[in-house]
Amino acid sequence: MIRQAKQEELDQIFEIYQYAKKFMAAHGNPTQWDGGYPSKERIKQDWTEGNLYVIAEGESILGVFVFIIGEEKNYSKIEGSWKSRRLYGTIHRIASSGLEKGIFEQCLKFCLGQIDHLRIDTHRDNSIMRHLIEKSGFEACGTIYVEDGSPRIAYELIN
Repeated sequence: MIRQAKQEELDQIFEIYQYAKKFMAAHGNPTQWDGGYPSKERIKQDWTEGNLYVIAEGESILGVFVFIIGEEKNYSKIEGSWKSRRLYGTIHRIASSGLEKGIFEQCLKFCLGQIDHLRIDTHRDNSIMRHLIEKSGFEACGTIYVEDGSPRIAYELIN
């Protein structure tokens, strides 16, 4: 089941992100979420804005992601070009607890149920995420830069 996160789950969500950071580092992507990213403050802001979702089974949180419909400021400039300029949804900060496979597919199905035009980005070294994104039909559109100035491969899917 996918639903908005609850405030009392924020510490558990933070732990899932910590697990995901260790997983990425062990699989050739040590710098995408380096330092304190995402911080507890960032997670709380996502929750406060109503954009933080969990994939849950009973009391267990299996995955977490941020989903926003509307303009994403980091996507306003792209080295390359977007396929469409119409309203889109953005998937950010998706992470698995490691307890179940298929978290990305569940997230994607949910998001496509909200809007049929999606964007997502990831670090060039995140080969696992790049594979999932491309396997799901997203097309690479170019490079965007996140807040700290680091590049990300930007993808788009129009369903």
